[in-house]
Parts: sequence; C-alpha cells; structure tokens
Amino acid sequence: MALLLTHAAQLVTCSEDAVPVCGKRMDRVTIIEDASVLVDADGSIVAVGATEQVELVIKEQQIELTQTIDARGLCILPGLVDAHTHPVWAGDRVHEFGMKLRGATYMEVHAAGGGIGFTVSKTREASEEELFHSLVQRIHRMASLGTTLLEGKSGYGLETATELKMLRVLSRAGKLGLVDIVSSYCGAHSLNPGESSAQATERILSQELPAILESQHKGEIDVSLIDVFCEKGVFSTEDSKQILIAGKEKGLKVNFHGDELNPTGSAEMAGEIQAIAVSHLECVSADGIKALAEKKILAVMLPTTALILNLKHPPIRTMIDSGVPIALGTDFNPNAYCLSMPMAMFLACTMFRMTPEESFVAATINSAASMGKAETHGSLTKGKRADLILLAAPRWEHIIYQVSDPPIAAVFKSGRIVFQAPYFDMNSRLA
Repeated sequence: MALLLTHAAQLVTCSEDAVPVCGKRMDRVTIIEDASVLVDADGSIVAVGATEQVELVIKEQQIELTQTIDARGLCILPGLVDAHTHPVWAGDRVHEFGMKLRGATYMEVHAAGGGIGFTVSKTREASEEELFHSLVQRIHRMASLGTTLLEGKSGYGLETATELKMLRVLSRAGKLGLVDIVSSYCGAHSLNPGESSAQATERILSQELPAILESQHKGEIDVSLIDVFCEKGVFSTEDSKQILIAGKEKGLKVNFHGDELNPTGSAEMAGEIQAIAVSHLECVSADGIKALAEKKILAVMLPTTALILNLKHPPIRTMIDSGVPIALGTDFNPNAYCLSMPMAMFLACTMFRMTPEESFVAATINSAASMGKAETHGSLTKGKRADLILLAAPRWEHIIYQVSDPPIAAVFKSGRIVFQAPYFDMNSRLA
C-alpha cells in the first residue's frame, strides 16, 4: 500500500548522508528530471529517483498503489526545516516597530520596558490554552509556506511555571502532525528586573532545570535542546557555559544564541563544549570560525533578524570557505515576525550573498542537522520521512525567486497532505 508522486518536472534534493554539508558542497544540489517518489503507508520514502527507476521498484517488489499523483509540470522538494524559532508567546510588539525605525537599538527598546520583558509579562498572563491555539494558527501558516520541521524554544517565562507551560504547548502542538517540532529549553533567554547573570544562573541550575528534567521524565514534555542567550548585559559567557554544560550532562544537546550584538567568544566556547549549533554569529571572531569549522558545529543564520534590527551581516562567505556548515532559520518571534522559510532563503541570497543552492542546503539537511534530525529529515532519501513540497513551477528556484508568495501547490507531512493551495486542483491529478 503506497502513495506515488510521479513524472515531476524536477525533483531536487541534497546530501543523502545524515551529516551537515559544508564548504563547496553547499553549492551543489541533485536535480532529477521526470522524477518520482514512492511513499509507504507509514509515511517513509520507499524509492526516489527517475520515474523509470521508481516504476521498476514498484514492479519488482509488487507494491500496491493506493494513490497516484501526476506531478507533471511541478517540482518536488524536501520540506523546509526552520532551525530557530520562538513560536510560543502572547501579546505583540508592533508598537516597537516605529521605535526601531526611529533609530532605537535592541537594548534601548529593552531598557524602555519593551523587548523580551514585555513578551514575558504577556506570556505569563496567558493561559496554556490561549498559547496553544495561537501556536496552532502559526504552525498552520508555517506549513503553508513549506515548513515541515522546526525548532521551537521556550524562554518567555523566566520562571519555572511559565517555562513548563510553554514546553507543554510545544509538545502538544508537535503531536498534531502538521509539522514536527524539536523543543528547546531556553530559560536563560533574558534576566528578570534586578536580577544579575549570576543570580539567574543559580536560579536556573538549582530550580528551573531540575523541574524541566523532572517533567521530561514524567513524559509531560519532550525537550531535546538547551539554549542560552549569551550576550553582553544578559548571560555572560561563563554563566552560559555553566548552564549549557549542566543541560548537556543531563542528555540535552547544546544549541544556543551567541556573538549576536557583541563579540562574546560564543563560537570558541561552542567548540570547547561541543555544541551542536550556534545561532546569529554576526560578531563571530576568526578563532570562533576556526572552532566551528573544526568541530563541524552548525552556524544558524537568521537574516530576518539582521534585516529588522539593522545588524551587521555575519561573515557568511568566510564561514563557508572555512568549512563551517550553515543552517537557516526565520527566528520567528514578536521582534522578527516572519513565518516564511522561503523569505529567509531569499534574504540569505540577497543580503548574505549565498547562492540559491547554498540557501537550499542550509534550509533543509543542514537545518535538520542543527537539531539532531538529519537521519530522518532534510532530504528526499530512501528511509527518511516523506516530508515534501509540490511546487507549481518548472524550476525549483521559484521557491526563492517568487519572493513574497512562493508557488507552493501542496505540502506533505509524512506522506499526508497538510496544505493545499486554493488554486491547485489535486483531484485532476489523481489516478
């Protein structure tokens, strides 16, 4: 019993390996013309390749097809992977938009009572159901824009009860089948008023992290990663290191914010503690780049944030040339309201001068690797999840080229349609 998508104009994928792609290999993708994908009843890919080859697999294994979709004139792409989001929060910060346009910096907005602190107060007030329903609306929109796997953070609680509430919401939403969600505990996202980095670190280590781990043990939440905002005026590099190591010793993978607004030695520290990924890196040093390259630590680029905050651009070309694997995320949050990975890919190309191929690799296999999911997600390969996009265009680059409204006809999650464009007549393509 299987689903067949057949005769696509192009099928595009990248590495078949479960390791991040780096260096010149990031500028290469595999394009198969007149291609097909065969998906089993459990939502895994059975065969992928030229239509003749896939048809031979069907014949040799005597596979019974339950549904066939004619993909002529369409492209098949792997589902996009958003490597960095803050998707659970209440209240918006649209009032800060004008402040930033008038020249206020991120930290000036924060000092005026805005920023993370404003969102924390609204999120603490919101019920779990309110947060859940708003998250479901957001992930529906993400799915419609091609995202099938995302990393989602807590961090707007800054105290145990709200951090747990956010993580429960992420776990609940991940079970809906719209997108897969890898949860990050980001209790060290900011400081409470009057709280020092050292005091917050002690609170997290003695109270919050143990409570998170206990809830994880009980099966109430499903957390894979630990995150810290390592930044001047927030968590010092040494305090960040303590928190990250404590999480790592309890089985959480390290994936954190670093070197964004100021050089903090985050990338060097990431190499020392063997993090899986570091986000931002606008202010990364030469030694930091060397550490990331040597350990093959993912550098998660967030062009929407660089655009909205008018940050200096990270040294992408130097990182790629040095062998640092690059991933991409939207950094969706109240300060950078972008749910679209195609937009993040477009900005990576136009702002950071990545090639379309590099941005594609960064938004698929490398983003999956940044959250430990490259073995199951991020490329169209036998045995992986059948997360894929049907693109109503003759060439795959249209997902980036058509900036604000990419021609996504349908999105499949584990072989099941989770989005279909109103203009796309799927019935006419069924056999």
